[in-house]
Amino acid sequence: MEIKQAKMDDLNQIMEILRDGRNQLAEQGIDQWQGDYPNEEHIKEDIEKGFAYLVQSDDDETVGALSIVEAPDHSYDELHGDWLIDTDKYVVIHRVAIHSNHAGKGYASQLFTSVIDYIKNNRKEIKTIRIDTHVDNKIMQHLIAKNGFTKVGELHGVYRPEENSYVYALLTGN
Repeated sequence: MEIKQAKMDDLNQIMEILRDGRNQLAEQGIDQWQGDYPNEEHIKEDIEKGFAYLVQSDDDETVGALSIVEAPDHSYDELHGDWLIDTDKYVVIHRVAIHSNHAGKGYASQLFTSVIDYIKNNRKEIKTIRIDTHVDNKIMQHLIAKNGFTKVGELHGVYRPEENSYVYALLTGN
């Protein structure tokens, strides 16, 4: 699996992957991503800042997308909880989606492993990785915990007024 930085030419492909992710969540009865988040402006900004990535399988097929956002991430300004360490040396994984055409093949687990390994090996200044997900998104919560993240708190109303999310962190050991 390879994670490659997205370019503006990749915008439509990323938006299709995220729309598919929104539909998958809706089919599971999860209210995450059912409003105006994430939208095209978020993704354009991610691409312009170098935060947007495409996920490629070993046979070079694009299977998913994610953003790795550099600190500071003001989404976490109102965290109800405590970080594992107080640092500005962190990145945040946001907007993770594997297209339903590629579901059930272990790509989401491989994605987490690849991102964590990349940050630990190539971003020695990064002390912690942060991520959050909707309180009803049990699949993502399991995936996050399985990859060594610790639940550190909650967010209320950051993405939409009534939406609650769990927040996790992982120390990189750097």
